[in-house]
Amino acid sequence: MTPRLPPPLPQPRGPLSAAVLTALRGADPGATPSPERSSPYGDDLQLALYVLYELHYQGFDGVPDELEWDSGLLAVRGALENRFLSALRADVPVDGDTAGRVLDELQLEPVTGTEDSVSHFLRDEGTLRQLREYTALRSLYHLKEADPHAWVIPRLQGRAKAAMVAVEYDEFGAGRADEIHAWLFADAMADLGLDTAYGRYVDAAPAEMFATVNLMSLLGLHRALRAALVGHFAAVEVTSSPASRRLADAMRRTGAGPAAVRFYAEHVEADAVHEQVVRDDVVGGLLESEPHLDADVVFGIRATTCLEDRLAGRLLTAWRKGGSALRVPAA
Repeated sequence: MTPRLPPPLPQPRGPLSAAVLTALRGADPGATPSPERSSPYGDDLQLALYVLYELHYQGFDGVPDELEWDSGLLAVRGALENRFLSALRADVPVDGDTAGRVLDELQLEPVTGTEDSVSHFLRDEGTLRQLREYTALRSLYHLKEADPHAWVIPRLQGRAKAAMVAVEYDEFGAGRADEIHAWLFADAMADLGLDTAYGRYVDAAPAEMFATVNLMSLLGLHRALRAALVGHFAAVEVTSSPASRRLADAMRRTGAGPAAVRFYAEHVEADAVHEQVVRDDVVGGLLESEPHLDADVVFGIRATTCLEDRLAGRLLTAWRKGGSALRVPAA
């Protein structure tokens, strides 16, 4: 895996992201445009939000570390977050559902209706080019896999905290650097001939990819949203094992390479165990101590599904037309 050097700043996609990038370069951006004029799921707002969140992870080449807590940038981030979160709350139904009922729904593998599933498409008919595109896009998260969820650990108590740490311990390699899931993903990228540098494919990513990653950071960085992050984590773990099995099959079928197969094969086994731990002890422990947060867990699950569905729609529409899901080629 290429050492995690801070990546260069990406190219802007509109006035919001241009103002943020100008500020990070040390120039006066002038008045930042109101996010109310931008689509909450669009390229401009989602890129601006992604860039501001990255200040809490690896930062950017040439951007001073002190800007992570710059009050002006935090104010801009807050306005962007409010726009994004308000849209999600309007679009994601909670409707009196309980976390247990919603997780039961996620655990049921559909017999039909898989035409909207990326993992089913890639397993059955995906090409090596499409697998490379999928891997390049997912690198925005998987090269920092489990990092956003770690924010919730100090905000949990007792059984929920212990279980969350246990799952995160596995995600971070169980004490072995070469088993850290982010490193395993970098090996998979190398098998596919992709650049493993952190942030390499940001300019290639569509807004739908940013939104899935931004959701984790949004929920992780706000204590008030801790239960929604637990819901997000549960949604990921419950759906990961069967999807990973299909993606491992896709990698084998296309000859992607052993490291590409291994990354997903590892998740088939690990996430099958994690699923029960997260459901019984992380979600169960949280709601045992704070039962009033049940609706927030449901929101986290539903928001995750909503944004993943939007991303799937973007990818499958492009691929079924014979085109690319990337904004620029994955060289």
